[in-house]
Amino acid sequence: MVEVSIIGLDIAKHVFHVHGADGKGRALFSKRISRVKLLDFFAAQPICTVALEACGGAHHWARQLAQLGHNVRLIPPAYVKPFVKRQKNDAIDAEAICEAAQRPSMRFVAVKSEEQQAAGLVFRTRDLLVRQRTQLINAIRGHLTEYGWIAPKGPSHVAKLEEDAMASSLPEAARPMLRVMLDLLAELNGKIADLDQEIARRAREDEVSRRLMTIPGIGPISATAIAALAPPAETFAKGRDFAAWLGLTPLQRSTGGKQKLGATSKMGERTLRRLLIVGSSAVVQQASKRGAPKGSWLEQMLAGKPRMLVTVALANKMARIVWALLIKQENYRAPVAAKA
Repeated sequence: MVEVSIIGLDIAKHVFHVHGADGKGRALFSKRISRVKLLDFFAAQPICTVALEACGGAHHWARQLAQLGHNVRLIPPAYVKPFVKRQKNDAIDAEAICEAAQRPSMRFVAVKSEEQQAAGLVFRTRDLLVRQRTQLINAIRGHLTEYGWIAPKGPSHVAKLEEDAMASSLPEAARPMLRVMLDLLAELNGKIADLDQEIARRAREDEVSRRLMTIPGIGPISATAIAALAPPAETFAKGRDFAAWLGLTPLQRSTGGKQKLGATSKMGERTLRRLLIVGSSAVVQQASKRGAPKGSWLEQMLAGKPRMLVTVALANKMARIVWALLIKQENYRAPVAAKA
């Protein structure tokens, strides 16, 4: 009897679909399985490779299947799509996952442990609260604009706006609603401050985060996010590969032996890319005000390039430095300008 060599698993909330193939890629079975019976099904299967898309819940099921002894491979959904045949359903998706996993050059996603996901949850929670705070500030500013009250942009100006507006010509019926929003804003500010302290504590206690914070432009938030969300540095052959994974490299439209590069691809990890760009923009802003080190790369770039272009280029450079520090397990050392 031919044994199954690889199984493509299409996961969902309640109904799953599995597609099994032998060592030569020939289909052996394709069946639908309920959530409660999934682990029992794989426990009865011989040890094999199980492939599934890296989507919501994938890391949980990968850990569960790995405990049963299977070799679990997670594939980015974008790499599975080319193998989907006409139409789309669970059976076709499971077959496409199975076929994609058999390609020798396929790229896989590292399975995260529960501790890694928990570390990333702290940053995700803070990011959510910051977005909610921004929405609330915009709502307060928008409503007060209807009564002729305006203030400069930024959270720091909301308090002054509150004092002036509440003490003056707001209608009596509008004041309770404004007070509700202001109380929510104060509560969000308190929770964000608590999370900032927690992130700073974790960054001080983690060796990798302390090493990353030696890079100019990377603080506790960026360092803990990189340590929690980025795959192992050994996954990438060089720093450029890590920068490309973050989406900080140019788009390529090369053909006929002619190299054509476009704008930044933005095709990678958007969270870490945003943090690196925010950090690099802070470095560029300080260099614009106080001057970059004489003879440095940053000084040469600012002398002849637009500021935003320099910011993204510096973020790319920071990504490569991050990879180098993680590989070599060293602290950042500022380059010394060559003597004339």
